[in-house]
Amino acid sequence: MNIQRISDLPALPQRPDNSHKGTFGKVLVIAGSSGMSGAACLAGIGALRSGAGLVFLAIPETIQSIVSTVNPCYLTIPLTLNQNSQLTAESETQLINQIPGFNAIAIGPGCGQQEWFRKLTFKLFEEVQQTLIVDADALNALASSDKRLPNAAGPRILTPHPGEFSRLINKPISEIEQNREALATTFAKEHGVTLVLKGAHTVITDGTRLAINPTGNSGMATGGSGDVLTGIMTALVGQGMDTFEAAQLAAYVHGLAGDLAAQEVSEIAMIASDLPEFLPEAWLQLFEE
Repeated sequence: MNIQRISDLPALPQRPDNSHKGTFGKVLVIAGSSGMSGAACLAGIGALRSGAGLVFLAIPETIQSIVSTVNPCYLTIPLTLNQNSQLTAESETQLINQIPGFNAIAIGPGCGQQEWFRKLTFKLFEEVQQTLIVDADALNALASSDKRLPNAAGPRILTPHPGEFSRLINKPISEIEQNREALATTFAKEHGVTLVLKGAHTVITDGTRLAINPTGNSGMATGGSGDVLTGIMTALVGQGMDTFEAAQLAAYVHGLAGDLAAQEVSEIAMIASDLPEFLPEAWLQLFEE
């Protein structure tokens, strides 16, 4: 397999002076569940801090008041669940009808593993024509099926950590850690996706190109860090970036924000909500370079 190794970062999205919020993408993150409202908030703030013009969070209505108060700059789409904790048909229809209006969509952070969510994940994976970023519980939903990944109507980015990747390919984590590049590249090539295999030296590959991310540190090994990455990636795709380049740039700036945070608060004291706070400085460094 001929793999092109990429070390240079892609060009940053352009910010023309005569732009408006519609210029920079309207993005959607389907996230959160009872007890997991923070995942939605972190993904939303990550997207806001990475240039998206409009950020929407589709969340269960039971956590809408919590999520809405964390940051006033994203918008929320409430998802109504019935007494059996299933998404109502009306709510699903309303969500699906809004999908075509978004430039990029992400699904998974903090969503849990209820049956309605698993079905929604497969439906969107197969039918959404825009780029879909699949993270966290959405990856576990895909892994719950014995069948290979369904054919997708549009570009897909999958962002597993080693445990999630282990469930996707049915191989032990120890084997994955010994063969990260080869297994990631083979999976991406076979399924026609961009894969972001997270961890130290995150691997980004679309099956023909491969990049190893040089930024980041142990302080980022904390709950919620990946949710911020999902938000960053969704924002960059929403601004028109190619899936591989968006994934590579997102991983880099996410890690750079973590490195800047570590200099300020230490690796041991770092928490995921520090990352969006240091994204502005990380973006400034990239623009200066």
